[in-house]
Amino acid sequence: MSIKMRSLRAAVIAAAILCSESIVVRAQDAAAGGVTKAAMMAKDVDPDWGVVAVKASDPNDRVSGDNFVGSRYTIERKTVVEMLSLGYGVQKRQIMDAPEWAATDHWDVNGVPDTPGEPDQRQRNSLVRKLLAERFGLKVHTEQREMPVYALILAKGGAKVTQSTHDPHDVPDLSGSGNSVQQSMRFTNLSMTELATGLQDWTDRPVVDRTGLSGRYDFKLRWTSDETRTAAPDALPGLFTAIQEQLGLKLEPTKAMADVLVIDKVERPGAN
Repeated sequence: MSIKMRSLRAAVIAAAILCSESIVVRAQDAAAGGVTKAAMMAKDVDPDWGVVAVKASDPNDRVSGDNFVGSRYTIERKTVVEMLSLGYGVQKRQIMDAPEWAATDHWDVNGVPDTPGEPDQRQRNSLVRKLLAERFGLKVHTEQREMPVYALILAKGGAKVTQSTHDPHDVPDLSGSGNSVQQSMRFTNLSMTELATGLQDWTDRPVVDRTGLSGRYDFKLRWTSDETRTAAPDALPGLFTAIQEQLGLKLEPTKAMADVLVIDKVERPGAN
């Protein structure tokens, strides 16, 4: 599974946080290696860290991501900017006034939450935000600024997504697989706002939902993530084309007011 695929999942989940909704993602590789999956943490719990260690990443290590195994939550080779994106559900262009090191220095995190059970992604993202505040001294505020965005709109002919038959209060589901070339995703019970936020990990600017579609939908999306390979025989289309052909939606470049996360204070962590 690609690093970006995991980031896409996190971004979709963070969209639900901003909408005060809860999402559980069923990662297809969760059972790899025969690890017994822990019981889920109670949904109404907002966990903090019981114990956590932060250290600079090995410069020779190229593995990046976040994972929960046993009782431990680990984050590998992430910059502060990447953790901000993960924890707050924003695209990198929406992060303002971050020092240069916050986008270049990589960190490893290894800790145990103070509440038993496996956190869902909403709870994981809350742990990331608390880590940034407690160990990196992060202080932020939000503003609205005009900036280049992609508007997610209806394409000619209308949407090709299916109204979900799930209870709208059920947790959305996101599963799929991919590599550096091709991606294949299945979305279940997802809102257009959550889709827009999730797509930001694959675009060079924030995405705002202007479809006018309410409710929740089921759909699949398959695309070639490397645009230079879309001309190859039997290649999947690029992301923008795939969204239009398969979903009946369109990403249109424009300018709009968007929420931004302004960094008031952040510092490198001290000794554990």
